Amino acid sequence: MHFNLTDEQSMFRDSVAAFARRHLAAGALARAHADDYPWDVARLMAEQGLLGITVPEEKGGVGGSLMDAVIAIEQIAAVCPRSADVIQAGNFGAIRTFAQFANEQQQKDYLQPLLTGDGLIAVAMTEPDAGSAVTELTTMAVPDGDGFRVTGQKIFTTHGLHATVFLVYVRYGPGTGNIGSVLIERGQEGFTFGKPVRFLSGEEWNPLFFDNVYVPKEKVLLGPGGFKKQIAGFNVERIGNTARSLALGRYAYTVALEHAKTRKQFGRLLCDFQGLQWKFAEMKVKLDAAQLLLYRAAANADAGLPSAEETAIAKVACNRAGFECANEAMQIMGGAGFSEDGLVEYCLRRTRGWMIAGGTIEILLNRIAETVFDRRFAQAPA
Repeated sequence: MHFNLTDEQSMFRDSVAAFARRHLAAGALARAHADDYPWDVARLMAEQGLLGITVPEEKGGVGGSLMDAVIAIEQIAAVCPRSADVIQAGNFGAIRTFAQFANEQQQKDYLQPLLTGDGLIAVAMTEPDAGSAVTELTTMAVPDGDGFRVTGQKIFTTHGLHATVFLVYVRYGPGTGNIGSVLIERGQEGFTFGKPVRFLSGEEWNPLFFDNVYVPKEKVLLGPGGFKKQIAGFNVERIGNTARSLALGRYAYTVALEHAKTRKQFGRLLCDFQGLQWKFAEMKVKLDAAQLLLYRAAANADAGLPSAEETAIAKVACNRAGFECANEAMQIMGGAGFSEDGLVEYCLRRTRGWMIAGGTIEILLNRIAETVFDRRFAQAPA
């Protein structure tokens, strides 16, 4: 088994790293604390072919692999952690699911703006009473002529304040088999937004309200029976979450490492203290081990979709490694790490959130246990 990147992947890595240093280094701190979505960065990335990496060429994308997209996240985050979100939005999750299942007309209507950085798609999935138990969602799509009327509420929608179109999970009838998804545009009649709320990470979300919103049949992405396809696509989004967690943990580690090489206390460099040497050794082990699990999940993707088991294992490992390394980096740097004039505290806040978003650590451990015992453990009462 080989653990090195191919020559082509190495060239791609180097080109993305050069792009990041050239265009993103100067404004990295300001972007991390800005409220708006970095549309300017999205358009720059589109020009460089960094949006739609995993979208087939015949659909307007680059036709690359999940590994290519993971490499892009790593190199962008190493220079500008905030801009890694643009790689996520332009390659994983909603855009990948949409590109895979959208019909020709839907692709024509929505995909091009997403690939040029002029549009943004968000998954509207979580509800007040349906988080980890997503199959308990209650947002209904009721038949009305040739289309449907959608009524319900969604919360915790990433990019909800900025998205131009929403991939909305809906229920066409009772049972998991009647869950699917529709496309609803910002500004549609009956689609309104609640007051924005800020996460600890600095990101904002707002409640989404659907009051009898009409969705023509042309805007149905997946009808009844589409739930398993949607969740399979959601595994791709988890790869993006996983890659960013690890990349931001590594960013914090790198900043702390440079700090330890130059900062003196008691007349000695910080790196001369054995206690800190052990901290860095532990961080190195965690980051390298988690990265191998991430690469396994991405490289072993079957027909473009990663294994649910390998994705779950990678996400648990990378979420933990990212947060723990950011936390240790902050401790090593003291006040300098805790201050908002650097990005270590930003990395800590973001990596903590990803232990919840995209599937909590606990839910993923449940899924891993099911593969260990080769049986389903239902969480709902009998």
